[in-house]
Amino acid sequence: MKKLFASTIVSLVLVIAPSVIAQDFNKGFTAAQSGDFATALREWKPLAEQGVASAQFNLGFMYGEGQGVLQDHMIAHMWENLAAAQGNKPAAKNREITAKKMTPADLSIAQRLARECLARNYKNCGR
Repeated sequence: MKKLFASTIVSLVLVIAPSVIAQDFNKGFTAAQSGDFATALREWKPLAEQGVASAQFNLGFMYGEGQGVLQDHMIAHMWENLAAAQGNKPAAKNREITAKKMTPADLSIAQRLARECLARNYKNCGR
């Protein structure tokens, strides 16, 4: 009985979780489109910390452009790097563009931040 209950819970999480993630991601996307970057950040940051590559890419873009956050190419590169490592091709392209705006020292710091973030399972990323 306990096994049946546990497998039912796992099945529900696997069905419900992607839908919740999509809702939160879309809420952030809609907010960003209307210029409400504070809401976009609030919706995407937890997703990025759950390892959602598209949310990581969007945070990278926000930091790279200074949309709703202070512009910070090191943090932008970190998020783009993390998303690119998961196969997000737009993130890989943006990471290269961002890298061209950085000094070698800043690039080294951004890469270290990405490694540390990954080691912490995407929690408390950045400076």
